[in-house]
Formats: sequence, C-alpha cells, structure tokens
Amino acid sequence: MAFEGKKIMYVHGFASSGQSGTVRHLREVLPQTTIIAPDVPVEPLEMLPLLQDICQKEQPNLIIGTSMGGMLTEMLYGFDRILVNPAFEIAETIRTNPDMGLGRHPFFNKRQDGATDFLVTKKTIQDFRTLTSQNFAHADEDCERVVGLFGRNDPLVHTFDIFRQHYRHAIRFNGEHRITDSVLLHTLLPAIQRIDDKQEHRQRPIVYIDIDCMRRDEKSEVSEASFAFEKLFDRYQLYVLAPAEWNDAEKWNSVQHWADSFLGILAYNRVILCQEPALIYGDYLVSRNPCPDFMGTVLRFGDNPFRTWEDVLDFFSHLGGQ
Repeated sequence: MAFEGKKIMYVHGFASSGQSGTVRHLREVLPQTTIIAPDVPVEPLEMLPLLQDICQKEQPNLIIGTSMGGMLTEMLYGFDRILVNPAFEIAETIRTNPDMGLGRHPFFNKRQDGATDFLVTKKTIQDFRTLTSQNFAHADEDCERVVGLFGRNDPLVHTFDIFRQHYRHAIRFNGEHRITDSVLLHTLLPAIQRIDDKQEHRQRPIVYIDIDCMRRDEKSEVSEASFAFEKLFDRYQLYVLAPAEWNDAEKWNSVQHWADSFLGILAYNRVILCQEPALIYGDYLVSRNPCPDFMGTVLRFGDNPFRTWEDVLDFFSHLGGQ
C-alpha cells in the first residue's frame, strides 16, 4: 500500500477546512498513512507562516494542496508536493466570481474553532495579491519535486500554463475543480503511488502494452483496456508502446493525446514510440503481433490463452507482482 507508515499533509481550498470530504476519503483509502489536515487561517498573510511551522514540526513525506491550498503548497519548498488545480490568481478569482466576492461567506466544512462563516474585504483581496506574488520564488530549487494536476473541465481556475512556466510535471485529468471520489481514486492516488515509488527507489517489473491492443476494435475494448491498465499499475511499471518514426511529430502528438484522454496520469511519461520491440528492455510485452526477439515474455493478445483483458489480468494475478 502506498505511503504506509508515512505522513501526508493536506492543505484545503478557499472556504473549506481540514474536515473536508477529501481528507476523510484519504484516511479511508490510506489507513496506514498519517493524514495531517490543519485549518488554514482566514487571513491570507497568516496562512503561509502557519503551514511552514507545521511542516518544520511534522516533516511530512508529501504535501497535497487543492485550489487555494495548491497555491500555498507550491511555496512549501523542500518537500514532495502535489498541486490540484492551484489557484495562483486567487485574488482575481475571488474578485470576479459572484459566489466568492466581497462580503460574508459560509464555510463548506466544520472548522476546529467552531466558526461557521468568514468575511472577505478589499484588504483580503489585496493581501491575497501580496501572498501570491511570492509564488515560484524558489521553483528552480526543487522543480522535480512538484506535480500539478489540472481538471480539463475546471470552470473556476485556469493556471496550467502558469504552472508550466516553472514546473515540468503538469498533468491534465478528466474532471472539474473539486476532487470527486473518482478523481481521488483514479488520478490522485496513482500520483501518490508514483511519488512513493520514487521515494522508496522501488523497481517494479516492466510491462509494455502495444497501443494496438487497446484501441483497435470497439470502444468497449478501450474501456476494458483502461481498467486492466489501472489494475496492473499497482504492481508493475507500465508503458504504452506505439510504432512510429522518431521524427513523426504528428503521430507522437496523436498517441500522447490518446493516452492522456483514456489513461490520464497512469500513462504520464510512459508512452514510447519504437519500431522494433526487440530493442527495448522489459519483462513482459502484451501485443497482437509475434515478437520472437523480445527479451522478455510475450503475451499474444487476442489469441488463446489471452483472448481478453480478463485473461491477461488472470495471468498476472497468478504472478503476484513478479
């Protein structure tokens, strides 16, 4: 199980608290992980000092921030971090959004101090501008330690391009602004697992899956392949293998777009274009074509005994991750 015996600090978004549904769900799916979820102060200039103090005391192995919390998490340098729809322009978001503007607003979730609402003033917005002016001040120092997750249909925050100016690992997912149960299970948890693997220097057996096995026939096969890919992701290092010339930019973009759309973060940095599978190192190859020179084990998809993805999963289930 990912992050067993470790600490994750979760930084909530605007008008929320450390008692959010996301925190409760994280504790359910990661029962062996300590989840630290403080209530962020209402005053913008008090937010970062509090979080920095908690980080120094608790030394979390990972920090996850959503929306306003993602903006704050970016500035918690020196830690592995996941930013979900980070609100780097929160002052303008509050100013222009009728549901978040000046005046008194209710908290979405129960606060530890018992407060049920809070006040947004012109000073609040100006203080947020002062706070966000500090973003990216030390981005170059730990660029590889930050992952940004961005909902394709987010109606509120649009900071993908801002993030990409400073960090490399920007990943889109099928979702909106809030973290739903589906986003947590199929996007956030795989991101946590990949960071856990990196921290533990964990090496998993390598499995290549020919893209032709995943999208050749009916749409139902794509769904089954996506399900199989997610199941295998828990125990194997997976790659999507596609035949194409290295200088074929159009084919590369097409393959990458397909992988992003159907596999999301599972396929991030895991798409390989290669004309000859025998040239790549790996333990297993799932392919419709014979590959006699591949150095590992070839599973001929579509033929007995691997006619379906259920057959493929059954084969790997008996291996126990080997």
